[in-house]
Amino acid sequence: MDPAMQNSNPTILNVADLPTRLHPASSRKSGTYRDGILALTLSSLADPTDLALSPYESEESDGDAGLMEEPIDEQEIYDLVSTISDPEHPISLGALAVVSLPDICIRPTLPEVPSSLLRTVTVLITPTITHCSLATVIGLGVRVRLEQSLPPRFRMDVRIKEGTHSTADEVNKQLADKERVAAALENGTLMGVIAKMLETCQ
Repeated sequence: MDPAMQNSNPTILNVADLPTRLHPASSRKSGTYRDGILALTLSSLADPTDLALSPYESEESDGDAGLMEEPIDEQEIYDLVSTISDPEHPISLGALAVVSLPDICIRPTLPEVPSSLLRTVTVLITPTITHCSLATVIGLGVRVRLEQSLPPRFRMDVRIKEGTHSTADEVNKQLADKERVAAALENGTLMGVIAKMLETCQ
């Protein structure tokens, strides 16, 4: 990675002022619902219109079914992604305001099927500078964190916030393309960068 930072003096928020519900004993860890990058890649390629229950959801006991229906809200999503480290700075995405609570939304994936438990999590990313070349890497890091941490009934929609990046359309196209995401996740160097970003997750 180029040692010359693109934004050597970013605005940094006080971590104590960031909204959080994290408690050390109850924070959701990476890998809770996924086992490794292969499962992550396969799940990211799943068709969101597939109504078939996943192996996690089929014919489970009442206790297990309750787990799958555990309410997950925008605050919990924020807590999952705000502690990811920026790939350039040893600072969290939350402290840099790259991710913020108002830019996270959870909605039904299939609103026309009221009984469906599928949900889509949308996270809008605000790069620290409008020409950030690492915006795609940051988006992939957020996607990997959510894929590893959330139950399989959740689908991910990670995008650059409108008007915050000079090539947002191109970055968003990359982040939304299942084949490109799968190819990126098979790139050892890129996954090394993402693994480093996720080391600080709580």
